[in-house]
Amino acid sequence: MPRIMGIDIPKEKRIEISLTYFYGIGRKLSNVVLKEAGINPDKRAKDLSEEEVSRLTNILQKGSLRIEGDLRRDISQNIKRLMDIGSWRGMRHKKGLPVRGQRTRTNSRTRKGKKRVNLAVKKVEPAKSAKPSGK
Repeated sequence: MPRIMGIDIPKEKRIEISLTYFYGIGRKLSNVVLKEAGINPDKRAKDLSEEEVSRLTNILQKGSLRIEGDLRRDISQNIKRLMDIGSWRGMRHKKGLPVRGQRTRTNSRTRKGKKRVNLAVKKVEPAKSAKPSGK
């Protein structure tokens, strides 16, 4: 399994698909990177030479692409900023509800979590007194 920037990419898949295992790289960006590196997208990851792997690593490490940890950090900071300023989207993030206007009456189980069952509380009757009535 070739290892690029600490990520194991599958060796049996085409390099075009293997690069999508990076967080922040999809098919389109994968093709752009391969074109810049001069690597055939149909080539299998196991068939890459050391020189091709180093070219890919150099392209992915240069500052123009935000992938993996940098991208995750940026996204979490953006969400934290929304929560700190108290915006609508930030409040929805805090409450764990859908953020982009989806309906919540019937759907949104993924965001809200498992359905909570409201158990009915039985009314407790007062205990009868132990004194017998004098009749």
